[in-house]
Amino acid sequence: MTASPSPRRPTVALFVTCLVDAMRPTIGFAAVKLLEDAGCEVVVPPGQTCCGQPAFNSGDTADAAALAKQVIAEFEPYDFLVAPSGSCAGQIAKHYPELFAEGDPWRARAESLAAKSHELVSFLVEQMGVSSTGARFDGAVTYHDSCSGLRELGVQAQPRKLLAAIEGLTLTEMKDPDVCCGFGGTFAVKYSDLSGAIVEKKVGTIEETGAATVLAGDLGCLMNMAGRLTRNGSKVEVRHVAEVLAGMADGPAIGRGEGE
Repeated sequence: MTASPSPRRPTVALFVTCLVDAMRPTIGFAAVKLLEDAGCEVVVPPGQTCCGQPAFNSGDTADAAALAKQVIAEFEPYDFLVAPSGSCAGQIAKHYPELFAEGDPWRARAESLAAKSHELVSFLVEQMGVSSTGARFDGAVTYHDSCSGLRELGVQAQPRKLLAAIEGLTLTEMKDPDVCCGFGGTFAVKYSDLSGAIVEKKVGTIEETGAATVLAGDLGCLMNMAGRLTRNGSKVEVRHVAEVLAGMADGPAIGRGEGE
């Protein structure tokens, strides 16, 4: 009797993101673990750079298109592009095609990549059927819905589904978890006073939950909230949801150095 061939594992190209690469590589390692545990073959394309979102949001479509071409060429050979960031995944999945005119060959290539680009947690739940990661985390957490992931990609129920399956974890929802943290990429630079007022209100709603940890799926949001919480003297820890889901939340929290 001839055995049936094993199904081919999907090849996932991990889009690490600039912030993760420069500021919090453990998120990338957590993403690799989660994807491999879900049955994926993970590749980290070495020629990847910025997705072009800062240029795009600033109206510099020429540089955004140039960066998009590099990402498209680097990632199109793989079954999926997955990023531990709703904002970067949203840029690729929703905005790359509009950078190129109808009839431009790059438009079709952008559309093809966009169709197979996903945010990490939504990919695990919706594409790979993951319902539990088998991790444990002791304590109460609250979850912030990052704007791009929520509004562009519909990332909301998926992280909560996986968090609910973590042994020892209690999810305590904050008031208005979908309200902006004030980061907004270049928004925080252009309108720093307004950004500061928004994040001050956000950390207040985080503190009101009594949770010891706040989670989210975008490092920009997490760094912004961590900075304000630290300056306010708060003990609330800040972590990327992937670190908790992968059981890799033992090290220092975002914005906290060793020994703090």
